[in-house]
Amino acid sequence: MAKPNYAFEKRQRELEKKRKKEEKAQRKQRGDSPSDAQGPADAGAADPAPPAPPAER
Repeated sequence: MAKPNYAFEKRQRELEKKRKKEEKAQRKQRGDSPSDAQGPADAGAADPAPPAPPAER
């Protein structure tokens, strides 16, 4: 059985937090209100999915 790669998962979470923080800063800089922002359902529609962990054998 394969071991979970906790370091990879943590790094992906950190990158996601950083991306969201940067988007929020850009919206704030432009003066957009939060209601103009994309909702949670649309947030990841244009972004490709993160790579899947290797399959277990």
